[in-house]
Amino acid sequence: MATTEETREVRAEAKWVRSSPRKARLVVEHIRGRTVPEARTVLAFSERAVAREVEKVLRSAVANAEANHGLVGDDLVVSAAYVDEGPTIKRWRPRARGRVARIRKRTCHITVKLRTVAERPRSEPAAPAEEKPKRAKRAPATKKEAAA
Repeated sequence: MATTEETREVRAEAKWVRSSPRKARLVVEHIRGRTVPEARTVLAFSERAVAREVEKVLRSAVANAEANHGLVGDDLVVSAAYVDEGPTIKRWRPRARGRVARIRKRTCHITVKLRTVAERPRSEPAAPAEEKPKRAKRAPATKKEAAA
């Protein structure tokens, strides 16, 4: 009997978040690969404003897992968390001598994917791989190589 793993993946996405993708990526890097309770703790103690938005997406993903798939929220792991660039709102600011400066109000889309892996019991450990035979030394082709 071989090992079989059942993996479920649940996701949640927040679109058009009014924060730059670069700022959001700094926060998302801290929760990737962590369990849900760890990720919540990291986001709770983060001083960045976008951490609140990421925390909302994480809560939404956990709620999706519990309501739609009957999973336990604390058993889930953040398998993927990434931030995509959204549309940029363009505004203008008047400057000296009739000029203007462009103001770019960036937005982003935050996605969090959670997964759970339920391992079934293994019957026996896998057999170790056989060792490769060692290479034989080659005989010297010339007298000079034999002398050296």
